[in-house]
Amino acid sequence: MAKQTVDSLIEGGKASAAPPLGPALGPLGVNIGEIVAAINEKTKDFKGMQVPIKVVVDTDTKAFEISVGTPPASQLIKSEANVKKGSGNPLADKVADLKIEQIIKIAKMKEDALLGTTPKARAKEIIGTCNSMGILVEGVPAIDAGKLVDEGKFDEKIASGKTELTAEELKQLEEEKKHLAEEMEKKREEYTAKAKDIIGQLKGRPRSQIKGKLIEAEIPLALIDELLPDEEAKAEGGDAPAAAPEEAK
Repeated sequence: MAKQTVDSLIEGGKASAAPPLGPALGPLGVNIGEIVAAINEKTKDFKGMQVPIKVVVDTDTKAFEISVGTPPASQLIKSEANVKKGSGNPLADKVADLKIEQIIKIAKMKEDALLGTTPKARAKEIIGTCNSMGILVEGVPAIDAGKLVDEGKFDEKIASGKTELTAEELKQLEEEKKHLAEEMEKKREEYTAKAKDIIGQLKGRPRSQIKGKLIEAEIPLALIDELLPDEEAKAEGGDAPAAAPEEAK
């Protein structure tokens, strides 16, 4: 019984007979349309994400098996939260909020890749990733949400495996995300004004000294690097070359 394996990366729910999948399956004599349909059914929950898939074909019987990998938990979280990236300063800035149902959904998707042996433990792993991305869970910092899981607050929902949200709940999350974005922008403006004031006061001092004062003032590192380019970057930018001496003319 000879078997051949085809590995590919496809967008969830959008596999097709076009390259790279179709040309790889064609020589195996299988029903490409049937395989594509099966892949799309298995990956429909990963809409908008790149998903690794593996098709194992028995070249004698033309029977096939499909296994689907999953995107990283961080990518699934961003998809559920409908954000392009996590927070650059996750302890202070929060970019979105997720319901426990969405945490359960992601934990189910990543079940085979997580260390937790129970649904509750796997949910906590996903919440841990939310913490590092600046994503709230049920309106509280993810680290606090993890404690609520330990206390049993979400036991009923986790046990039921409920993953769907109502239209009203989704609307509330979008409104919360807008509010968080407004708060982040306001804080950024405050940090920027404070940082520029410190930089102005210390003008002419070594960069390391200025950076130290900015860190003491709790200015986010990403903003410090933006407002205070390092010496190497300035050197690469370079000033205009000095005019040639008169003697060289």
